[in-house]
Amino acid sequence: MANQELEKRLPAGVELDLYEGTAWLGLVPFMMSGVMRRPFPDMPYFSAFPELNLRTYVVVDGKPGVWFFSLDAHSYPIVIGGRALYNLPYHYAQQKLSKLTDGHEFQSQRKSDSVSFHARYRPTAKEFFAIPGTFEHWATERYCLYSMSGDRELQRVDVHHVAWPLQSAEVEIFSNDIIDATGIPVSSDIPRCHYSRGVHVVSYEKQSCGEKVDMSV
Repeated sequence: MANQELEKRLPAGVELDLYEGTAWLGLVPFMMSGVMRRPFPDMPYFSAFPELNLRTYVVVDGKPGVWFFSLDAHSYPIVIGGRALYNLPYHYAQQKLSKLTDGHEFQSQRKSDSVSFHARYRPTAKEFFAIPGTFEHWATERYCLYSMSGDRELQRVDVHHVAWPLQSAEVEIFSNDIIDATGIPVSSDIPRCHYSRGVHVVSYEKQSCGEKVDMSV
């Protein structure tokens, strides 16, 4: 991927985090479950839903994290709340995550513009934990996300979780409009694919990263 194409889509103060000199996009389909501000109990249509996000990897003031270009979710409360509370580019989508004999099938179609994604994926090797310095560790062991508020202030949301259990995976993609919808050009190289059975994640309150950003710079 051309690093300059991503750099110009990031606000001042947010730097691309490169692996061996190259910027990366991550396209991640998954199932969220147990989502709730504790100690309140889980709620229907809020605590469990499929989600698909498109991210890149960034650094702000030396702290690595992720920057989202889109988040599609099958939950109106999450879409509304994510946009209002965290200033994240959420979209409501009709989605279905199906368990197959040896993997999963994920289908998503955005309501606003029919942007779609449809793929099957399955793990192909034994589970492992990424070693520091490897691509897998660089891409997965990140503990915050960044966004920009309506008044152009950079914000950070810290998260905590144990290391991701990973498996090499193979993916069969039937349709994928998600990246094209952003206008970001990508290379034709074969993507790196990994699967995880998931971990428990704790999210903290958003906090300011400092000064407001002048987007004209």
